Amino acid sequence: MKKSEVPQDKSALENFTREVCYVKNEDGQYDTELSTGWEAKKVALDEAWKEIEERIQHAREQIKKGEASPILYFMEEKLMDFTVLAGYTGIWKFRIKRHLKPNAFKKLSDSTLKRYADAFDISINELKNFKA
Repeated sequence: MKKSEVPQDKSALENFTREVCYVKNEDGQYDTELSTGWEAKKVALDEAWKEIEERIQHAREQIKKGEASPILYFMEEKLMDFTVLAGYTGIWKFRIKRHLKPNAFKKLSDSTLKRYADAFDISINELKNFKA
């Protein structure tokens, strides 16, 4: 691919990152060029973000119904799973799963809530008083 042929299609990540492509310059030597993406990648990214938004909305609904704690929402929002959150908090996965239940969440100490809040980069107050 020539430098002038590198796709520059708009994508969800265009303001955050660019992808390095290896291209041939005018002298026929390999060089690098930044790309904002191309149509096929844009479609795949848009679908992935759509699914993430649906998961976040589902978490909000579960919290509103009293079926889950705010931890679920912030896990989804920060794109974390149990393993990642356990790594950030030092809390075992089975305990995190238990803390997703509203009754267990209400009983958490401030020190445990701080570990979650730090992992989510929010305050304890935001975590405690989250309104879905």
